[in-house]
Amino acid sequence: MYPELFTIFGYTISTFGLMLAIAFWVGSWITSVRLEEEGLDREQASRILIYVIVGGILGSKLYFAVDVSIRDGRPFSELFFARDGITWYGGLILATIVGAIGCRIHGIPVKIFADCAAVAAAIGQSIGRIGCFLVGDDYGRVTDVAWGVRFPEGAPPTTAPVHPTQLYEFAWLLLVAAFLWRRRKNSPFLFGEYLALNGLGRIAIENWRVNPTVALGMTEPQWIGVGLIVFGLGGWFYFSARERTSTS
Repeated sequence: MYPELFTIFGYTISTFGLMLAIAFWVGSWITSVRLEEEGLDREQASRILIYVIVGGILGSKLYFAVDVSIRDGRPFSELFFARDGITWYGGLILATIVGAIGCRIHGIPVKIFADCAAVAAAIGQSIGRIGCFLVGDDYGRVTDVAWGVRFPEGAPPTTAPVHPTQLYEFAWLLLVAAFLWRRRKNSPFLFGEYLALNGLGRIAIENWRVNPTVALGMTEPQWIGVGLIVFGLGGWFYFSARERTSTS
């Protein structure tokens, strides 16, 4: 576990921050390749990346600050401006919205760009999970399995072996990315497939995590996973029906 890489001018560079930067860079490159496949200018990926980064970081901090301040009563401003503490789903929601606004501004079809970004989103998220593993965040329940990991400097620290659920999600997202890549020219709504598979993976992996249940025996991330499945499949069936109508 390597939470910190080095300090420069009094500012600590964390492994999570590095992995986040790599995730955005790799995601931008994959999206540019997909845009070129669709006959669009691949340089547009770099332009929209700015919108996605702003929306992703702001959304992840907003979600975390609001959620924790409501549950624990801690000051919102303290949570929002802290270096640590982000929630990925908040980043996904606002990055999608702000990215769509960027597409409108630059004249890029939103649906086409979303489909081009689907594989990139899965790969980028998987890289982010490696960052979570390196800093000891988002791990799972105490376990006696051979691959259990201790995070003595984690957030929070644990000296007992726990499920490395960050790596479980990393592996799942790589499989999702490979599946989406094969489907990229045949799917009516590839981004919807990404959302649905993302939600399905989170629902399953939550069984090894420690988040408290909120309703019907399910955790908050599991309910968000259900929402992603509903939204993703809803969009998939909508665009599938449009394709059938346009070809009939």
